[in-house]
Amino acid sequence: MSGTPVTAAARGLLSCHDCGLVSKAPQTGGAAHCPRCSARLHVRKPESVARAWALLIAAYIMYVPANILPMMETGSLFGSQDDTIMSGVVYLWSSGSWDLAVVVFIASIMVPLLKLIAMTLLLVSVQLRSVRLLVQRTRLYRVVELVGRWSMLDIYVVTILAALVQIGSLATIKAGPAALAFGAVVVLTMFSAMQFDPRLIWDALQKERTEHD
Repeated sequence: MSGTPVTAAARGLLSCHDCGLVSKAPQTGGAAHCPRCSARLHVRKPESVARAWALLIAAYIMYVPANILPMMETGSLFGSQDDTIMSGVVYLWSSGSWDLAVVVFIASIMVPLLKLIAMTLLLVSVQLRSVRLLVQRTRLYRVVELVGRWSMLDIYVVTILAALVQIGSLATIKAGPAALAFGAVVVLTMFSAMQFDPRLIWDALQKERTEHD
């Protein structure tokens, strides 16, 4: 008796990507729709890897101006100043707010970069049909999805500062062009993770076991 586990796809079962309902695939071979929410059903997300790669590459491109262009533009009676993410971190550190500097550095520079690297590793491993560290790679994908919404710290800080400073009349603060690029990095990375189908991680193992049987 074979020790290969039977998958839902082998049983003809499809999971809805919208509501999570598991239903039987139609016997006619036509298009399948979820009986609960009417969403289109697929064994795997169509063109998952290609779409995830396209969004990820776009995020890599936007990551450059997000860190080079000014994130915040400050104007006052004494002149104006443009600050990038890194210059803001340096200023916070030198002014004694090292704890806030660490938080901004991790959330605004390290986390987006690590997410990009993590998605790259997931996509490359899937395309290479790697059967190593399957559980760890699945957990990595869950972490990427979980931390996605917390990568917008700089946008929140600039918005709050702008709202507070505009109350007075001696200074003005507004978001710089890097804010748009930074937001694009976060959104594109989130969409890339959404397009990636984590079940592809385990498909290589299933195929390998089937070939050995």
